[in-house]
Amino acid sequence: MIEITDLHKAFGMNTVLQGVDLKVETGSSTVIIGGSGTGKSVLLKCILGLVHPDRGTILLDGEDVTRAERDAFLAKFGMLFQGGALFDSMPVWQNVAFRLLRGSLKRPVADAREIAIEKLRRVGLSPDVAGKFPAELSGGMQKRVGLARAIAADPQVIFFDEPTTGLDPIMAGVINALIREIVVEMGATAMTITHDMTSVRAIADRVAMLHGGLIRWEGPVSKMDNGDDAYLQQFITGAADGPIEAVR
Repeated sequence: MIEITDLHKAFGMNTVLQGVDLKVETGSSTVIIGGSGTGKSVLLKCILGLVHPDRGTILLDGEDVTRAERDAFLAKFGMLFQGGALFDSMPVWQNVAFRLLRGSLKRPVADAREIAIEKLRRVGLSPDVAGKFPAELSGGMQKRVGLARAIAADPQVIFFDEPTTGLDPIMAGVINALIREIVVEMGATAMTITHDMTSVRAIADRVAMLHGGLIRWEGPVSKMDNGDDAYLQQFITGAADGPIEAVR
């Protein structure tokens, strides 16, 4: 579904990506791990066309993303943002149905609201939540609303940006389980960036370790713990000593 070849991106003197190569198979769940500032978010933004790479190619289903017609291209994606990114001035159902109320995916208001309520049910929220505002919800409920919005238009590809940040361990487990269930149920291709190794083990089919602008290790999650890369092992064990220097 996604094929990235020799991807480079720098911002002035700050080189972020230095030749990333990665393939994400259709219907699979790939998790990208790595420390803060290693370029995980920049990589997602390059795939979405929000940031233009300096060099390299990104193919989505065989099509160069830089040449794709934007509306049709973006209609293939859903995204769960790290901070929820809900619109405070809109009730929950309008947040969920945001894409269905405008643009190429526009539906009649009544249909959009019905779909929003259905997606809220899918993430474990009752219909009465639809009329509330984000500020009236707990952090875990807001994250579920964000997940409902990500799947509202039945996208082919879903991005998850640090999906469990700020959640307690129990709610993080609930979100991880929902993500896994929904990705399998929809047959969607998923790409997640996270620091949370519990999330990695819960939702990944494959794992890619990004450090120094390169993919240092990539493989099935089942082989991650025995991977022979020193960067990978230091990251997943949280060891202070290793090739990754801790910022002091």
